[in-house]
Amino acid sequence: MLTVKEIEEIIPHRHPFLLVDYIEDYKPGEYAIGYKCVTFREDFFRGHFPEEPVMPGVLTIEALAQVGAVAILSQEEHKGKTAFFGGINNCKFRGKVAPGDKLRLETSIIKQKGPVGIGKAVASVDGKVVASAELTFMIG
Repeated sequence: MLTVKEIEEIIPHRHPFLLVDYIEDYKPGEYAIGYKCVTFREDFFRGHFPEEPVMPGVLTIEALAQVGAVAILSQEEHKGKTAFFGGINNCKFRGKVAPGDKLRLETSIIKQKGPVGIGKAVASVDGKVVASAELTFMIG
């Protein structure tokens, strides 16, 4: 398990844009499983949407990318580097994420050649998939 401080040693994201509270399990270069405990205090809920707060889908995808970055940047040869988005394919939103939800974030690295790779990412709440995508990354 990795705490926020340990995650910050691997990826460059910081509050308020660090969207992962902890990593439950990971294997460098292969996968990572993390969690975001969504609270009413998230800044984005003030405007998205005040009457019915919903975590923006793009932030769910960003949280999945951050978990994938932990998997890829925890490899010895990539320590201290940054993983950038190269593309998002086959993205589907299947449910909403609301305050009080514990968002499970799982990203598996399915292909990598040099500094470019693809991660298969799935976000779920209470066992129900709320988002999935293939995320292309570039290490720089």
